[in-house]
Amino acid sequence: MSISAHTEVFPSAPPRGFRFSQYGACLAGIMLREGLRFLNQRERFISSLVRPLLWLFVFAAGFRQVLGVSIIPPYKTYVLYEVYITPGLCGMILLFSGMQSSLSMVYDREMGNMRTLLVSPFPRWFLLVSKLLAGVAVSVVQVYVFLAIAWFWSVKPPVIGYLLVLPALILAGMMLCSLGMLLSSMIRQLENFAGIMNFVIFPMYFASSALYPLWRIQESSPLLFHICQANPFTYAVELIRFALYGRIEWTSLAVVCGFTVLFLGGAIFAYDPAKGFLSRKRDTGGNG
Repeated sequence: MSISAHTEVFPSAPPRGFRFSQYGACLAGIMLREGLRFLNQRERFISSLVRPLLWLFVFAAGFRQVLGVSIIPPYKTYVLYEVYITPGLCGMILLFSGMQSSLSMVYDREMGNMRTLLVSPFPRWFLLVSKLLAGVAVSVVQVYVFLAIAWFWSVKPPVIGYLLVLPALILAGMMLCSLGMLLSSMIRQLENFAGIMNFVIFPMYFASSALYPLWRIQESSPLLFHICQANPFTYAVELIRFALYGRIEWTSLAVVCGFTVLFLGGAIFAYDPAKGFLSRKRDTGGNG
């Protein structure tokens, strides 16, 4: 039999996998869904801004004279307290938004929407990363709205800083959203979410450099200083702080990237139906 005849009898198998355009369409669809959900939940947008603005307008104004900040990197001069806490408040928005995104995953899992997403022929890791990027995009938009409002409150970093801080916001948002995604895989019921989040959000925020310089914490409590050093949120805040002033804090960059890989890898493993927490929940009769 000739080669041509053999080819006609046994046609070549169709190419495996998806094209880049198909991956792009999937990513765009997930991001569009997350964006429309955010736009339809106006209370979520307002609450995400009210919380940091209250800290900026009320808390910072009340402690301006008590908690002045000396000249420390990346600042070249003495700065007011509201200027110092602004990067921490940006981190607060990313933190709460990441946890809010994980809350939606718990809700989708209870309602059955998550099952519809995860049975897609696309790789599970790609679906989770797409969900992660969609949540980060929403949180970054919130941060820029906050920075625009803070500009009228005399919090004015260099103009170029608004552009240079974007990669830092994306990396910090990915780390915090990955953490939220990992936690969402462990939560069986929506009612348990609030209690667990209180043991994550508030300790991460207050035990960091978001509100006070680390040198001041070290003077008052060496134990708390070491806790702040072990807190990944501290490095996310410092990465944002230095980026706003056109500088890179390499230690913070390495720590944020490392924890992003760790949390995201844990989330992908946890959402694996054969290996992760979801399979264990089904085996024990939990909500999967």
